[in-house]
Amino acid sequence: MKQNRRRFLKTTVRALMGMVLAGCVSVPGTSNAATDRKPNVIIFLTDDQGTLDANCYGSKDLYTPAMDDLAKTGVRFTQAYAHQVCCPTRAILMTGRYPQRSAVNSWTQGNAKAPGKGRNMFLEEVTLAEALKGAGYRTAIFGKWHLGAHVDHGPTKQGFDEYFGLRGGFIDNYNHHFLHGKGFHDLYEGTKEIFAKGEYFPDMMTKRALQYVDKNKDVTFFMYVAFNIPHYPEQADKQFDERYRDMKEPRRSYAKMISTTDDRMRMIIARLEKHGIRDDTIILFMGDNGHSAENYRIGVGDHTSGLPKGSNYGANGGGGNTGKWRGHKGNFYEGGIRTPAIISWPKKLPSGAVRDQAVTGQDWYPTILELCKVPLPEVKLDGQSVVPIIRSAKTATHHKLMHWQWEWSWAVREGDWKLMGRNKEASHLGNLSDTEPEKKNYIKEKPDIAKRLLDLHNEWLKEVESAYYEQYPNSTKMY
Repeated sequence: MKQNRRRFLKTTVRALMGMVLAGCVSVPGTSNAATDRKPNVIIFLTDDQGTLDANCYGSKDLYTPAMDDLAKTGVRFTQAYAHQVCCPTRAILMTGRYPQRSAVNSWTQGNAKAPGKGRNMFLEEVTLAEALKGAGYRTAIFGKWHLGAHVDHGPTKQGFDEYFGLRGGFIDNYNHHFLHGKGFHDLYEGTKEIFAKGEYFPDMMTKRALQYVDKNKDVTFFMYVAFNIPHYPEQADKQFDERYRDMKEPRRSYAKMISTTDDRMRMIIARLEKHGIRDDTIILFMGDNGHSAENYRIGVGDHTSGLPKGSNYGANGGGGNTGKWRGHKGNFYEGGIRTPAIISWPKKLPSGAVRDQAVTGQDWYPTILELCKVPLPEVKLDGQSVVPIIRSAKTATHHKLMHWQWEWSWAVREGDWKLMGRNKEASHLGNLSDTEPEKKNYIKEKPDIAKRLLDLHNEWLKEVESAYYEQYPNSTKMY
């Protein structure tokens, strides 16, 4: 029943936004004048970029001129949170809601051609693309979707006019195959499979993004550039070989991937500047989780990619920089969930500013809609606009509590305390204000704090997963 109500609501939201665009409905703070053009929106989402892995975040051994320029022309956040792995970050970014509400609390379907139907984000979710499209924006995504690969789901079913990229988790950049297990091919134009063996995928998606800017330079657009890098396999642009020649591994191969990613961002920003629309474009840059420390090799002899058994395709143990923060991709320590985040709109927002307040990935949805003067959909959002924080360093964070959950693992933060656990049991209580944050486990020393946070976590989990368990009543409940 809730799913039907959300489906009706989603249709209503689209209709209302169409009326706003047509001038039939007056919205406070907006203008129907032809001269009041809304800003373009571009989101750069990087894949497995470490907490401090940009020159502007203190990693002076890295060459990241595009990211650094965004920091100079925008607002850089030092306490921006995503999630511990790819799928849930993409869900919170696209919906402004905790991923549990949209069924993205475990791995989504990766192979579009797999028999049956796996986990896919609920179609009833009103994505950022749908909200902006309803206000007259053209919409496109180039890169990684990873919110469910089934052909009845995916970007073109959730508000994007154009889509080119991988529907699942990651691919080899030259043969375009997912490499875990026996592998499968994963490169699509919408729902049509594309074969382009030997072509470097980061260049392919960047070329499409550049063409999209050229084609839409005179209209208002939203472009989601979801890079599949620096995620493994670490197949970097060779132009960076010499720059990092003397760096030790695994930092060297990872650094080359960071600079490869930055260079593709540079190309797209340069195209905006060429057309004179950079000042009319909001750019959000963020990472999806911490750096990877994974090691993988092809484990079968007849892999669909053609790579021989034993081929290395992992992150070589991890070359990311988290500074004093513990952790990496796949856990809830700060190094796993705290990521770079910068928002830049030279015409309207501060430049060269730094904000230390805590913000989360679900905050960007209402923030972008506020900046674009597009009404919020009438759904429960878990994020709040951070425009007041962007405009003033004195504005307090609205996050008194922060929650994360992935499959059977979870974390809850209140102030400087963060409790982590698995299933119904808490295992680690850390403090972010310690000289070595989260190193000491206070769970036995501070049982009252641990119990309060555990109770708050269980209360939160029961609320956010209600829609999922209504649709899948036979699933094992976590609370």
